Amino acid sequence: MTSLYVDADACPVKAEAIRVAERHGLEVFLVSNGGLRPTGHPLVREVTVPGAFDAADDWIVERIGPGDIAITADIPLASRCLDKGAAVLGPTGKPFSRQNIGMALAMRDVMADLRAMGTVSGYNRSFTPADRSRFLNELERLIRQAQRGAPA
Repeated sequence: MTSLYVDADACPVKAEAIRVAERHGLEVFLVSNGGLRPTGHPLVREVTVPGAFDAADDWIVERIGPGDIAITADIPLASRCLDKGAAVLGPTGKPFSRQNIGMALAMRDVMADLRAMGTVSGYNRSFTPADRSRFLNELERLIRQAQRGAPA
């Protein structure tokens, strides 16, 4: 059965993910390094992982598998989840795949270098209503694909 694993610390679409998962009766794991406000929802498991910086990522990777869906903006985590056979969706609705993860990792590294040199300032553009809509549509598509047993 498909489960959703949400890298929840800075995720702007937690409520949307829960709403879509509820429609399909899927379990949702909200995983964070810090505390989250409890949802009280019977399908949601709030997991607070103490310890190292990547502890939440490690928790997700240890449990996720084929047929599951990860929601994260963390590109290295996305790559690790893809390696486990899971589908991966960014909060803006952009799916990560084996075909695009290499470029995403490379661009992440280039941008980090440019920020370190002071050539580029800032990190990400603002989250928009169009991003939220794209996320909802793509999550619905990925869940239906997983329920059919189609590969991620």
